[in-house]
Amino acid sequence: MLDATDRTLLRLLQRDASLSLAALAEAVHLTTSPCWKRLKRLEECGVITARVALLDAERVGLGLTAFVQLKTCDHSRDWFERFVAIIESFEEVTEFYRMAGDYDYLLKVQVADMNAYDRVYKQLVNAIEGLSDVSARFAMECIKSTTALPI
Repeated sequence: MLDATDRTLLRLLQRDASLSLAALAEAVHLTTSPCWKRLKRLEECGVITARVALLDAERVGLGLTAFVQLKTCDHSRDWFERFVAIIESFEEVTEFYRMAGDYDYLLKVQVADMNAYDRVYKQLVNAIEGLSDVSARFAMECIKSTTALPI
């Protein structure tokens, strides 16, 4: 269970994971040792899963975002395990969801341009048997993007 101090630490880290232990401890009115123990506990129990640098896709040459919806006619465990392994091998796929509704899976694909997306599309449909529909939508503008959870 998360208490108010845990939640404050998590909010601070979501905004800036490079904050020093001393700065975090001061912000939650703890000394560094108890603050460090809380952070370790949050990591060990899986609340904190990673500390990363977030990049601007446009500035690193990956300005096209595609949301790809997939339908399959095969829902077997073997097919699913092969499918997951294949999708995980595509570094262009930055998010991957199993969905409820009309489509079975949703991928967020980040590439340089339409030609790069076409290469990914061709590799995808040739690598995965059993897809009955592959449909893409392309983002024109990102209005809001955050990794911060509302805790």
